[in-house]
Amino acid sequence: MPGTNSGGETRVAPEEAAVAAGQVGHDIEIPSALRDFMARDWAPPTELDVATAAVAPYGAKRREALCARFPGETLVVPSGGPKVRANDTDYPFRPGTDFFWLAGETEPNAVLLLAPTGDAHVATLFVPPRSERSTPAFYTDRRYGELWVGPRRGLRETAVLLALDTRPVEELPDVLRTLAGPVRVLRGIDAAVDEAIAVSPGATPAGQGGADLDPDAELAAVLSELRLVKDDYEVAMLQEAVDATLRGFEDVVRELPQAIGTSERWIEGTFDRRARVEGNDVGYGSICAAGAHATTLHWVRNDGPVRPGELLLIDMGVESSSLYTADITRTLPINGRWSPVQRRVYAAVLAAQRAAIAAVRPGNRFLEPHEAAMAVLAGHLEEWGILPVPAEQSLAKDCGLHRRYTLHGTSHMLGIDVHDCAAARNETYREGTLTPGMVLTVEPGLYFQPDDLTVPAEMRGLGVRIEDDVLVTEDGCRVLSAALPSDPDEVERWMAGLLPAG
Repeated sequence: MPGTNSGGETRVAPEEAAVAAGQVGHDIEIPSALRDFMARDWAPPTELDVATAAVAPYGAKRREALCARFPGETLVVPSGGPKVRANDTDYPFRPGTDFFWLAGETEPNAVLLLAPTGDAHVATLFVPPRSERSTPAFYTDRRYGELWVGPRRGLRETAVLLALDTRPVEELPDVLRTLAGPVRVLRGIDAAVDEAIAVSPGATPAGQGGADLDPDAELAAVLSELRLVKDDYEVAMLQEAVDATLRGFEDVVRELPQAIGTSERWIEGTFDRRARVEGNDVGYGSICAAGAHATTLHWVRNDGPVRPGELLLIDMGVESSSLYTADITRTLPINGRWSPVQRRVYAAVLAAQRAAIAAVRPGNRFLEPHEAAMAVLAGHLEEWGILPVPAEQSLAKDCGLHRRYTLHGTSHMLGIDVHDCAAARNETYREGTLTPGMVLTVEPGLYFQPDDLTVPAEMRGLGVRIEDDVLVTEDGCRVLSAALPSDPDEVERWMAGLLPAG
């Protein structure tokens, strides 16, 4: 990465020395002669060749559905900006989920404005324009200057790509100052936008019109609730992410010998390569848990040994270039063959998952798959003599002793976020009803801690989770990740076909 050379070498650097909040730079000042020289004799910037994106018509329908919920009100949805990783270096930028769902734009510091006109709304996307070659920003701005970050889409290209009217983001403050009537803002994404509209004027007060939230929180909730049901484009993008994830799992099995020779980090790196080649990135921090690490639900250190004879729990997902993510878990015998006790625990979790998937049907409550899985797991825990009470008693709401060994819920919504639609109200999500187009995970697990004296010694240190991504259909469900084996015999055959001979 370019920077000030410790040996004294100079380079063209940002004009303002990067003293943003908490950031310090030691860049070389730019002499006026260099400033004048850099400002001239550039060919006109080449416009990027773009066509309207496949997502554009879906974005228009989504904006229409959102605006129908807030007639006569202005809605402001920002993308957010880069986040500092260390001093003057940023994390790779990913736009806010709701903004991206509505606009399809990936640029930072953009804002979608939905303004009422008569009975409809007009959508305008405010985005940073391309850097003018006649200004120092062209060669000093590390975030937007094209000599630093390369060519970017301009206003015209963005308008064509997304089928949206575009304006320079510099005009947004003046526009916000002239807004009249009710305004709602998706808050917590862009501090400058939050400050510009400190209080949403004229919006329906909490508790009126059926709202149980303040006006801006209600906007966030409605966005999440609209995203609960996926359209055809979203289902296709999720399937794309799932398919790439399955290939990443195959990569991991092929490279298990290298992992045995190194650590869990080899597994993480192997999957990361697939995610970056076929998608945007991983959808979340990969869990590559070998041996007793599998009993830690979110083991993301991934620095432990990988030993033949133990189990490997891998919970990973590719985030596609469209930002939809898969979320799949398999628990595998590292040497390709189950021991009797490993198979016994695995079979119990698989039975719980199959019972849960059978409960994924339109009209069922969201919690029914979880309840089905827990009934199976509690039954096995009772059979093995682990539960100190009968399974039926443990399953009662005022007991729950089986949860010592399973801990988490069986399902969550999946989409652009791995834990999607998080701002949805409880009555529409956790206590809601499954509807065709919803996509959820089904992921029961059993986790027997190495030091848990309530567990038979031969089971201590075993952690098993099986997770698939499931689409609710008109007559039941479709497992998007069904191509990845989960039956224990099929797992052995699948691994045998991928592991190197010997």
